[in-house]
Amino acid sequence: MSGTTLMGADGRRRCAWCTVTPEYTAYHDTEWGFPVSEDRRLFEKLCLEGFQAGLSWRTILAKRERFRAVFHHFEIDRVARFGRREVERLLQDPGIVRHRGKIEAVIHNARCAQELIGQEGSLAALIWRYQPRHARRAPSTAATSAASVALSKDLKRRGWRFVGPTTVYAFMQAMGLVNDHATECIVRAEAERARARFEPPAGTGTHAQSRAAIRPRSAQRRT
Repeated sequence: MSGTTLMGADGRRRCAWCTVTPEYTAYHDTEWGFPVSEDRRLFEKLCLEGFQAGLSWRTILAKRERFRAVFHHFEIDRVARFGRREVERLLQDPGIVRHRGKIEAVIHNARCAQELIGQEGSLAALIWRYQPRHARRAPSTAATSAASVALSKDLKRRGWRFVGPTTVYAFMQAMGLVNDHATECIVRAEAERARARFEPPAGTGTHAQSRAAIRPRSAQRRT
């Protein structure tokens, strides 16, 4: 969700995609592209991006509060305890996306997240290892990146579901690992300042994927 800009009713330029609906504008101005380190919020976003597969983000955003309610605000330990009864209950809830595979994936991924946290110290510690080194990069219109492919492979290796490279890249855009606000967007500079102040979390585990391996070739040559 990046590219050109459009002038809003307030006379300010924003990423063109966010002018479709007022809900998009609020999400764009206050959330999209701002760095997040809280495990619960990172887990929520990974889950919602998984639910979005084959749908629009507008659909998911409209249902987000209901998703939060039925999944206990995506508290990892609580979701990990869901069983067959909860799955059947969720399949009857018209306020969410009633897709058995995606619902079961959230529960499964919560259990994977528990294991990951035990190994790495936090979900955030693993995810932020995949931030691109070129923090002031130009905005991208691509659907994936080397970093999203690498993170997707790591999560899949750990058993996670619905975490393909495109889903993971959308997650990275939203959670501030990359800043894909268009160059002329009024929020881009604000997101950059937030990222400059942000301290990525440190983990306690080890990791086979070096950060150098996901840098662009030009960056690798400079180091």
